[in-house]
Amino acid sequence: MDSIVINTERLTLKPLGLKYLKSAILYSMDYENTKYMRDLPDRTVEETRQFLMKAEKEWEKENPRFLEFAVIYRNMHIGAVNVYSEKDGAELGWIIQKNYWGKGFAYEAAKALVEYTKAEKALVKYTKTEGKGNCFFAHCDSENIASYKVMEKLGMKRTGEWGGRKNKSSCEERLEYRYELHF
Repeated sequence: MDSIVINTERLTLKPLGLKYLKSAILYSMDYENTKYMRDLPDRTVEETRQFLMKAEKEWEKENPRFLEFAVIYRNMHIGAVNVYSEKDGAELGWIIQKNYWGKGFAYEAAKALVEYTKAEKALVKYTKTEGKGNCFFAHCDSENIASYKVMEKLGMKRTGEWGGRKNKSSCEERLEYRYELHF
C-alpha cells in the first residue's frame, strides 16, 4: 500500500488510510472546510474512521475502483486527493484543510494525480464517452469558486450545469457544475 508515492515540488502524495485519522478529522469534520461538499462533513470520528478503512482496503485490491491519496506538506497531512473509475471516465476530487487554502496545494496535488493516472494507466479503467475519448471529470457546488478555479487551471472545461445538488451540511438544493478534461 505505501509503495506508491507521488512527489511534486512541494507535496508528497501517499496512500490514504487509518494512520491519518487524527489529521483527517481536521478537515472531514469541519463545517467551513466542507460546506460545499456532498458527502462531508463527517458527524463522528467513526464516520471518518470507516471512510479511511474503506480507502485502505481499496489500496489492497488488485484492481481498485478508486485511489485516495493523503496530501503531505512539510511532513504534515493537510488534505486528500482522489480519482474514481466511473462509467464515463475518471472522477477527480480533493480537499485541503482550511489553514492551507489559497496556496495552490489542491491544484498541485490534482495535477500530479492526473499525470500519474495517465502515465501509469493507474488502476482506472477509462471509458470512451460519446466518441470524445478518455476523460477526467469533476463536480462542484456552483458557489465553490476555489474548486472550479482549480478545475479550470487543470485545463478542464465546464460541460454541464444543473440543479438538485444536495450538500450534506445544507437543507437546500444547490446548483452543480461539471468540468471535463479529454485526452
